[in-house]
Amino acid sequence: MFDFGPLPPLMFLSMVCFMLYGFPVAFSLGAVGLFFGLIGIATDHFTEAFLAALPHRVFGIVSNDILLAIPFFTLMGAILERAKLAEDLLEGTGKLFGAIPGGLAYAVIVVGALLGAVTGTVAASVLTMGVISLPIMLRYGYNQRLATGVIAASGTIAQLIPPSLVLVVLADQLGRSVGDLYKGAVLPAALQVGLFISFILVLSLFKPKLMPPLPKEVRGDLNLRLVAQVLIGVIPVLVLMFLVLGTIFLGLATPTESGALGVVGAMALAAANRRLTWPLLSEAMARTAQLTAMVLFILIGATVFTLVFQGMDGGRWIEHLLEGLPGGQIGFLIFVNIFIFFLAFFLDFFEIAFIVIPLLAPVAENLGIDLVWFGVLICINLQTSFMHPPFGFALFYLRSIAPREVATKQIYLGAIPWLGLQLTLVAIVIFWPGLVTNMLDRGPTMDPADVQIIVPGVGVGSGGGLGQIGGGLGQAPGLGGGAPGLTAPGASGQTGGGLGTPPGLGTPPGLQPATPSAPAPAAPGGGLGGGLGVPPGLQPAPAQ
Repeated sequence: MFDFGPLPPLMFLSMVCFMLYGFPVAFSLGAVGLFFGLIGIATDHFTEAFLAALPHRVFGIVSNDILLAIPFFTLMGAILERAKLAEDLLEGTGKLFGAIPGGLAYAVIVVGALLGAVTGTVAASVLTMGVISLPIMLRYGYNQRLATGVIAASGTIAQLIPPSLVLVVLADQLGRSVGDLYKGAVLPAALQVGLFISFILVLSLFKPKLMPPLPKEVRGDLNLRLVAQVLIGVIPVLVLMFLVLGTIFLGLATPTESGALGVVGAMALAAANRRLTWPLLSEAMARTAQLTAMVLFILIGATVFTLVFQGMDGGRWIEHLLEGLPGGQIGFLIFVNIFIFFLAFFLDFFEIAFIVIPLLAPVAENLGIDLVWFGVLICINLQTSFMHPPFGFALFYLRSIAPREVATKQIYLGAIPWLGLQLTLVAIVIFWPGLVTNMLDRGPTMDPADVQIIVPGVGVGSGGGLGQIGGGLGQAPGLGGGAPGLTAPGASGQTGGGLGTPPGLGTPPGLQPATPSAPAPAAPGGGLGGGLGVPPGLQPAPAQ
């Protein structure tokens, strides 16, 4: 450790102590960074000019086009949340699946995935489904732990399924395309939905009393009217999904542009439902401004911290610690995911993405780990931060709208099996990276060292070089070229040398150089023939 000096570990420890004390994360990072920056100047780790890069880095953050997608996606989700467009969808799917044990749980999972694909925010999904579904589930006999657990877990699907805000941030920190991370997250997100549905299916087979079907008088008859109600709720969501994701996957728009399209689409849907009002827009924009400001302040503080930390060789210290882990890539990924899982007990997912990922990404790249795979894996792990104490935000959101008879203990206990399913998905993606990488459109790769440039028909001649009209430089052996003859400096009437003519081409008819008074030996056409010779009209003057 002391090969890199004691300052990097002291700096990291100071940052942890500041945050454990309760100081705001953005200011903790900035204060620690500036304080150790002064120490670094005093100890000759770097000069004052090194810190002069800070204004440029901060300006780079606020002018980053990728991060502009965050306010757009946040505004889109806030509009959809406040316009209550999910109510018809939840009501229709609940009745559609209500005849079977666990039907409401299936509906919550499906709607959670659809909401995640158009809002990208956990809060909107959990609050919407909690307000509508939780009272109905409890009223008709669902187990409290099961009901709260499935709502909280289904809301966190928004963390992984595109257009996830976390994937946007991770793409920026890893230096990879947002579109690539979105494509890589599609199959893991689908697998997660499948795991959740499979868990409910198995539980309904062995313990159907935990999730009884809805009474017929509540769910009604399965008829065309019910199917139409479901379609009316689903089709607008699917159209909005195409506007947001389809344009990215087809290469028609950047994530920032698709986010702007999503905002317009959300406003159109709210207007179609006669819910687009000025109070709705003002509340949505206020929420967007709060979240965007928080993200930018954390990112600016993290930039100050990271610059000073790297200036003190903190990056090499981290690499030294992690590259020696046993197990190669798999050992590194297992350690990192365990570390992030416990770190998420104390830090928000944005804070982890801005503080920890820039330190881990170089090590992962040195180990040959695909950074898109690495980013999606971290995103899955960060889902768990919403589901475990003490800062499980999905659980807090649910607590805020749950009836008083639902104890907080029941909410926490209900999250445990779903937390286990999320960790199972982490393990699957670690040992099966193809789930992520197979979705990427990558052309064939090759090592530049293996590239050979071969021009058809060009052989290696025995003469050549830089030909001279009036003598001067001799010609070195090269491609094509006439018989090697060294022209003496100052000699007149020499046309030898040149770059040579490719084999088989010779000198085109009619373009032979004019014969001087002292003719030079003619070279045969073809590979060993003379060079390009003298262009017509530029013959050397006749010898006197």
